[in-house]
Amino acid sequence: MSKKTDAKLTAESKKIIAFDFDGTLTWRDSFIAFLQASSGSLQMASALTFQPSMLLNYLKTKDRGALKARLLHRLLGDISQRDLETLVRAFVTKAGHGLFRPDALRAWEGHDQPDCLRVIVTASPELLVGPFGRLIGADRVIGTRLKFSDGGGLLPMLDGVNCRGEEKMCRLRETFGADLDLDAAYGDTAGDAEMLAAARHGHYRVFTQKP
Repeated sequence: MSKKTDAKLTAESKKIIAFDFDGTLTWRDSFIAFLQASSGSLQMASALTFQPSMLLNYLKTKDRGALKARLLHRLLGDISQRDLETLVRAFVTKAGHGLFRPDALRAWEGHDQPDCLRVIVTASPELLVGPFGRLIGADRVIGTRLKFSDGGGLLPMLDGVNCRGEEKMCRLRETFGADLDLDAAYGDTAGDAEMLAAARHGHYRVFTQKP
């Protein structure tokens, strides 16, 4: 039986609780924090300054996912997925629980029940957020997918659509089935609106604490 099928069968008897990541579970953007840790703030600023086409393209398309993919590639080049995962693990080890909002973690732990599945649904790269999910015991992490070449190198584009807005619901249904029953959802931006509206209990910007 495939993992996807397992997920759908498991979800039939569980309450699905979905949390956005950046700004909801965390007090700062994990992608920016990772880039600062791996490349430095100066290099980030230089990349945007000397590659104005990235910002111009974003202003035209409003595609945050494409901007992130191009910025990541600009800073790390054709890094292999394995080496990128190594950088991410080092970052997660150093950041630990310090990236999380204390009140958000309390709510997260409150849903640690036998009849619940706790799912992180984020526009940040799944490769980045996955280890944070494992750190706090997430049952699933659903995020934006980075694209790699046949040779294994990072490409300046996404594999699919940025996991934001309606795409969050598309990915949840892809994982748990078209008849998804979302019991509760937590978010903090317009990119979470569809997920919050679909949930039986939608919670908008309820967490405010910083470590």
